[in-house]
Amino acid sequence: MANTLFMRLESPLQSWGENSQWSERRTAPEPTKSGIVGLLACALGWGDDERIGALSRRVRIGVRGDLVGTLAPLRDYHTVGGGYAEPQLLTAKGEPKLSGGKPHTEPTWRYYLCDASFLAAVQADDQTIAQLAHALQFPVFPFFLGRKSCVPTRPPFDGVGDYTSIEDALEKHPARFLEGERVDATVKYPRLVIECNAGEGVRRRDQLVSRAYRLFEPRYAREQKKENPLQVELIKEE
Repeated sequence: MANTLFMRLESPLQSWGENSQWSERRTAPEPTKSGIVGLLACALGWGDDERIGALSRRVRIGVRGDLVGTLAPLRDYHTVGGGYAEPQLLTAKGEPKLSGGKPHTEPTWRYYLCDASFLAAVQADDQTIAQLAHALQFPVFPFFLGRKSCVPTRPPFDGVGDYTSIEDALEKHPARFLEGERVDATVKYPRLVIECNAGEGVRRRDQLVSRAYRLFEPRYAREQKKENPLQVELIKEE
């Protein structure tokens, strides 16, 4: 039986929103719990808040940064709304937003992690892990890493196992890369971000409550370095 699911989250671009809204859409330095649960919900084909919220409360996660990528996030300029004939950006009342009588265009700046690769460990009861592992290998909806433009470079499923804790799982599970990847850029003692009990770490608001209303509960996570050097395994493409 297995209590831990492993996910390899790797892409040229990733963006994991946590505490920014409106025009400045920044990214967390690693995948958030809401982002990982959202990815699992895509695999399961779920779109309702009840099941997704229950899954978020049922699992605990940890993340290991095997490839940190570029030192600073990419900053990309976007515009929202405007339209050609009819305004597409609405006010809080649901009315067309106008500037000087013309359709309003809102400039935004969105941030992305570049060339990063993370190992995420998800722990729950063995029945939940079996369900998630199957869904991750036979997903209902396509995956993306934070934004729809961030397509993973490889299937996220990276195995299952039985471990005493998330820390134990992240310490022992190897970093598996395809032959020819930039394994020389891996971190020898990667950074770990581990979900923990209240008071044992830093409070973060990324426990999903409602997708429809973008509501999140707080949870706690602590940071530390991997105690043993990272073990790298090369796998061949089939």
